[in-house]
Amino acid sequence: MLSDTYGRVATDLRVSLTDRCNLRCTYCMPEEGLQWLARPDLLTDDEIVRLVGIAVTRLGVREVRFTGGEPLLRPGLVGIVERCAALEPRPKLSLTTNGIGLERTAEALRGAGLDRVNVSLDTLDAEVFHRMTRRRRHADVLRGLAAARAAGLAPVKVNAVLMPGLNENEAPDLLSWAVENGYELRFIEQMPLDAQHGWRREGMITAGDVLASLRTRFTLTPEDGESRGSAPAERWIVDGGPHRVGVIASVTRPFCHACDRTRLTADGQVRTCLFAREESDLRGALRSGAGDERIAELWKTAMWGKKAGSGLDDPSFRQPDRPMSAIGG
Repeated sequence: MLSDTYGRVATDLRVSLTDRCNLRCTYCMPEEGLQWLARPDLLTDDEIVRLVGIAVTRLGVREVRFTGGEPLLRPGLVGIVERCAALEPRPKLSLTTNGIGLERTAEALRGAGLDRVNVSLDTLDAEVFHRMTRRRRHADVLRGLAAARAAGLAPVKVNAVLMPGLNENEAPDLLSWAVENGYELRFIEQMPLDAQHGWRREGMITAGDVLASLRTRFTLTPEDGESRGSAPAERWIVDGGPHRVGVIASVTRPFCHACDRTRLTADGQVRTCLFAREESDLRGALRSGAGDERIAELWKTAMWGKKAGSGLDDPSFRQPDRPMSAIGG
């Protein structure tokens, strides 16, 4: 199993399938985009499935989330999902996406074995969406969400980041819309993972800000804390239920003590934390002919060195050199 020196065990694997994205979100990358990874540096479909297989059959991973960049841009995505769904024991499979392209792929992904999706949507206003993402694709995301719901990729979760001067007052409207459409909304504090390194703690919308805004319209009752487990979202029951809303306070209320995640970048590096500045290379071992047992040992060694926390409150904290689009959300 993937244990560390603090007694945590990683059972949740996040796999970045590509660093490319078809949006240019202001909190993620510059308008001109980034220099993408060269194709030979990316893991092949076979390499991804092999590493997921090692994680599931040898290292105790029970949940796999495919991320990006934008994972729907990966040509072999449906096949990767289908092959991972055939593993024994079968892991739970999910996908984090911006929703563009989900309208045409939701049924195929569900048929391949995908269990559910998380879709990023920060605003209900098409013009604000354009300002935040620099693309006019708001309607595509809404159609993608509806397609995911129709395909049975449930629960459909919606991730929203609030930004000062853009969508900071939209929390109540977003929750009302999510309740009406049967989506589970989760607000995520903006994290220092932007390529521009422009993040500033003093300018972010905090979890406390979000909750104060929601309470102007809704009654929120904290969910039983024991049911949270290692989940990053604190959840509240909305107006007595059954709907719930989550807040992921990665910066102001970090949950590192219960973290159960391990991460693979699109170029085959193990990351023990989103904010880690170190990586461990599995791609090199794969391509040099290492067997599954050797790769499993390298992975275990990497996770054994996981730090106690993200270090966000340390005055010496520095953002990772690689942005979120390269390391997976």
